[in-house]
Amino acid sequence: MIKDTIKWGIIGCGDVTEVKSGPAFQKVENSELIAVMRRNGEKAADYAKRHHVPRWYDDADKLINDPEINAIYVATPPSSHAEYTIKAMKAGKPVYVEKPMAMNADECQQMIDVSKETGSPLFVAYYRRALPYFVKLKELIDMNAIGEVKMINLVLHWPAKPEELEGAPRWRVDPSISGGGHFHDLAAHQLDYLEFVFGQIVEVKGIAGNQNGLYAADDIVSAAFQFDSGILGTGSWCFTVPEKQTSDVTEIIGSKGRISFSFFSNTVLHVETETMVENFNIPHPEHVHQPLVDLVVKDLRGEGTCPSTGETGLRASRLMDQITGK
Repeated sequence: MIKDTIKWGIIGCGDVTEVKSGPAFQKVENSELIAVMRRNGEKAADYAKRHHVPRWYDDADKLINDPEINAIYVATPPSSHAEYTIKAMKAGKPVYVEKPMAMNADECQQMIDVSKETGSPLFVAYYRRALPYFVKLKELIDMNAIGEVKMINLVLHWPAKPEELEGAPRWRVDPSISGGGHFHDLAAHQLDYLEFVFGQIVEVKGIAGNQNGLYAADDIVSAAFQFDSGILGTGSWCFTVPEKQTSDVTEIIGSKGRISFSFFSNTVLHVETETMVENFNIPHPEHVHQPLVDLVVKDLRGEGTCPSTGETGLRASRLMDQITGK
């Protein structure tokens, strides 16, 4: 437990830290952002200047060993998550690591083992567990707004990125850096949240393939799964559909109605029962990580509990490994 202000260092101050996460560490109560690191020193210095961060590094070890920093946010691509997380925890510093937690479930387990050995807490950036939109959705399920849940149908169909069509795909579809492709990047959030709301998935089967050959990673995935409660689910992911076929809809079917919502595209929860139809529009905060970072800080100070830990992060990675046969 840290009784003083949580003083953060960020390893990997790239795009995700510009708005989604980085400013949250400065805005949460009892939290400060002390330093950032990027291998490109000029970019690290530029980030620090623009975001009013006291200092910057181009060497992760120097940031980890900075005596003023008492917690680390690892925001690099997944290929280095385990390395930096383990180093930080062995230095006695809690870690908040980006998702997916690591390249695969085996690496996740190694990180958890070091967390237990060192006593350094480990949290994973599955921030949907704390976003108001998704908190409301969980409340609706918990209050049986649509009765007993029977089935969940998940569809995420997106067109290929322009750079992928031009033959210059980015690191997220390079399995040697990301551990997979768009499925691993996006389904990680979905599977983690579904387990948060409905409990553990105890059986899963999947098929994954690469149909268009735009990059090395899978571009199409299909899965069927069952929760411990008996709820059944299906998932369909395709990342090469025509623009007009774009779809991001998850449907929860209950004994008295249904809820449909979007994981990534909008902030409207649509609820239908035999007696009512209601929409809840709950916009996301400017810094989507902030509600979860607030819970991490409270957890580290002994003032609350963060719901996204190494153990829960491992489960999402294991499910993706099982679905894709990795």
